[in-house]
Amino acid sequence: MANTARNKPGTTAANTVEESKALDNLQVFYEKNKKRISSITTIVLVLVVGLFAYFKLYKAPLEEKAATAMHFPQTYFAADSVDKALNGDGQHIGFLKIAKKFSGTKEANLCHYYIGMCYLRKGDFKQAIKELEDYDGGNSLTTYAAYGAIGDAYMETGNAKKGIEYYNKAAGNKDDVLLTPIYLLRAGIASESLNQPEEAKKLYTRIRDEYPTSDQARDVDKYLARLGVLN
Repeated sequence: MANTARNKPGTTAANTVEESKALDNLQVFYEKNKKRISSITTIVLVLVVGLFAYFKLYKAPLEEKAATAMHFPQTYFAADSVDKALNGDGQHIGFLKIAKKFSGTKEANLCHYYIGMCYLRKGDFKQAIKELEDYDGGNSLTTYAAYGAIGDAYMETGNAKKGIEYYNKAAGNKDDVLLTPIYLLRAGIASESLNQPEEAKKLYTRIRDEYPTSDQARDVDKYLARLGVLN
């Protein structure tokens, strides 16, 4: 019978011996540690099964229930029935209870946005800021709307500096031709209130040049003229 090492290009007898030793060492290692390896394997398996059960059997149904519960308070919110949206109507729970009952779900996170907007409408600006800052909308449109609402709340409390900060954040989505010019205008007006005409000019100019078809662009020339900028 031909030598196996000779049948493989680049393989030597020394290499074959080394491979054999490595396999022997691996087997010895396994024999010495098979109880520990078996325990680790079991733990990993339990974790995988546990995570699957959590997301499939607990988290998914919870998300579904939370989404169903959101229907009524969202309807009240759209109808400007702020108290019912927050606290429910006696038969259906509101945003406040949904946020607690379904904590950790996407809908509970969204509740922070709605609760903040409700408090803003009610004139509770401090609580509105807290709830809106707790909302994590990623890069969604509601994130920019939340920034704008926080800016409004700060302006209502007389903190124009923070208001401008959040208006600028709200105007961070350049592709949003609806909200961005609104918050650029508000930031410009707030800048004027702080006697920052140059900053206001930059903001108004952005509206004129970048969003010429927006409602805000129709009147922005008068704001610029007030600051000495003429076409």
